Amino acid sequence: MVFLCLFSHCKNTPKKTETVNIEVENEPKGENNVAYQWAYVALEATANDTDMFKPRPTITSRFLGLIFTSMFDAWSRYDDKAIPVYLKNVDRCPTNKQTLKNKEIAISYAAYGALKEYYFSDSLMFSNKMKALGLDPNNTSLDPQTPEGIGNLAAKMVIESRKNDGSNQYGAVEGSNGKPYFDYTGYRPVNDPDTNVDINKWQPKYFSDGKGGRFAPGCLTPYWQKVKPLLLKSSDQFRPGPPPLVGSEQLEEEIAEVVELQANLTPENKALVEFMRDGPKSVQQAGHWLKFAQDVSRRDKNTLDDDVKMYFLVESVAMDAFIACWDSKMFYDFARPYALVHKYFEDKDIKAWGGPEVGMTTLKGQFWRPYSPDVFLCPPFPSYVSGHSTISGGCAEALKLFTGNDFFGEEVTLIPGALTEPDNLEDPVVLKFPTFTETGEMAGISRVMGGYHIQADNIEGLELGRKVARYNYKKYLNLIGNDANAQ
Repeated sequence: MVFLCLFSHCKNTPKKTETVNIEVENEPKGENNVAYQWAYVALEATANDTDMFKPRPTITSRFLGLIFTSMFDAWSRYDDKAIPVYLKNVDRCPTNKQTLKNKEIAISYAAYGALKEYYFSDSLMFSNKMKALGLDPNNTSLDPQTPEGIGNLAAKMVIESRKNDGSNQYGAVEGSNGKPYFDYTGYRPVNDPDTNVDINKWQPKYFSDGKGGRFAPGCLTPYWQKVKPLLLKSSDQFRPGPPPLVGSEQLEEEIAEVVELQANLTPENKALVEFMRDGPKSVQQAGHWLKFAQDVSRRDKNTLDDDVKMYFLVESVAMDAFIACWDSKMFYDFARPYALVHKYFEDKDIKAWGGPEVGMTTLKGQFWRPYSPDVFLCPPFPSYVSGHSTISGGCAEALKLFTGNDFFGEEVTLIPGALTEPDNLEDPVVLKFPTFTETGEMAGISRVMGGYHIQADNIEGLELGRKVARYNYKKYLNLIGNDANAQ
């Protein structure tokens, strides 16, 4: 596998406007602070979860959202003003106990408890991290007078508060027969993989099983709009208007744009599609933006306090944005370009990507496909709005609001084709991400270039994500006791 990912660490970049209470001169910063270290562990666990269960971005966004809520709640008891989300009836610690050491212990036990619950397969990795930090993974104290007890209580309260939140994590919803994440809404697509009876509706597609056979995956978590948001009022709070339908001039133009973009993919375009699609060790969109947040932490030399708050804000937006996105997806049940291109360009010769063994070629419109490997041709759920656009638009906005500046300044070096056509690699390219906003928009347009979405999916998704972020940011300011600055 040839895959280079080298992030720059920019100097002299704008600092966040928020006042930071630095407790000691030599407080660990950036990758050295304990919150950053637990975020790194969470990303490793997310990647392992993807390997084990295949991509399930809705589910992993909830895991990350709740892990960082646990850490935030534990930290809040060592801050002068912060309010916990779920950790109730635990008093704020007196000023003389609001030490860096106590914060480190409390958020470590909170992270450990939540990680064990949501990424249970990696419990050994988590306990080893605790030992590396000099902490006892077997300490289960719930004494609120100790940092260990506060951390354990924070994780416990988050876990208990979210057990019946609609995610069906435990298979306890009626009709699930004990099967976790079973669809209790009874969703059935209008179309099947072989017959498209309503072109405006989503059609499942066949994937290669990698062994010479094929299968059509069902819709991923088609009930996710029923999951209780973390900070939003409801999943449909910012539901966008309907997508353009077959027969409209807008849809005709946007489908033609998808075909045109694919026919003219540059090496940089291919690299962008692959980078935002996320390949080996995938951490899904919520994890991808957690990585970007860690870039900010290193760049700005964040303290533990900074990172606890930043990760909580970003992952709350990712979690709620997925819930809001699924509300739109399942409400409109809209078709993807994979089927729409076949309809609009049937029996027409077009320049298109013919697959890893073929490359760019001329083919009939009904044989068009996204720029993806055979084993994962297209996301298995309705199109409108784009998940990448919603989560990226939202998390980009969250980072801009948190830092007080849109500047990002990162870059990544990639080999185009590494994840899609490994026998047809091109020279390395450098993708630059100058601002958070542009990075979010690059993620969104990559999904149109890749053939997974039309522009309506992208544009409305970006706007939906930004609305979630702005709303959650106001809630976040209230939680840190700083709502006077709400925008």
